[in-house]
Amino acid sequence: MTKIKKATKKEAEEIKALFLKYYPNSVTELNYRNLYELLVSVMLSAQCTDKRVNIITPALFEAYPDPVSLANADPDDVKLRINTCSFFNNKAENLIKMAKSIVKNYDGKVPLERNELVKLAGVGQKTANVVMIEYAGANLMAVDTHVFRVAHRLGLSQAKTALKTEEDLSKIFKTDLHRLHQAMVLFGRYKCKALKPECETCFMLPYCKSKETFKV
Repeated sequence: MTKIKKATKKEAEEIKALFLKYYPNSVTELNYRNLYELLVSVMLSAQCTDKRVNIITPALFEAYPDPVSLANADPDDVKLRINTCSFFNNKAENLIKMAKSIVKNYDGKVPLERNELVKLAGVGQKTANVVMIEYAGANLMAVDTHVFRVAHRLGLSQAKTALKTEEDLSKIFKTDLHRLHQAMVLFGRYKCKALKPECETCFMLPYCKSKETFKV
């Protein structure tokens, strides 16, 4: 596979400005009413679409409206309620473990600190970052499949892992990372798609290092 050319510093600055221009007030498409619901939704969204998660969560939150109720949940019932989500068996177990930890170690309240969030079952750095970005506007970058694809097509990173790509983007952009994360998610989800990207009408076309691949 041909190595994609790296974006210049000037190009990276212009790319950043364009993302902030086209997605000035971007937020998650997950539906939530509080920090607990956001955490659960983000955990469910791994390898699953936000649309699917939003279908699942209303009934889940009605049955388990807080960490205490989820901590005492029957695992089979949780699995049944989320069984249309990918990896639902593991997710159900992690959700209950996460809730038990919150009840035991945080007085039933979800911690709003990345270093504490990553101590919870099923919560890695990406999930913790997304929660902090969405709920606290933290200056953090999170790399999902969309951000990873966009970052590489634009030559912002050549890293092979999500965490290394996160490091690259954080160093390049430095500020407004929370807004840029969600901008790149939406851009990758609806414009720079994995299959059949909409290159002809793309505002990033001048900066794309992969456009030859799609014969634009």
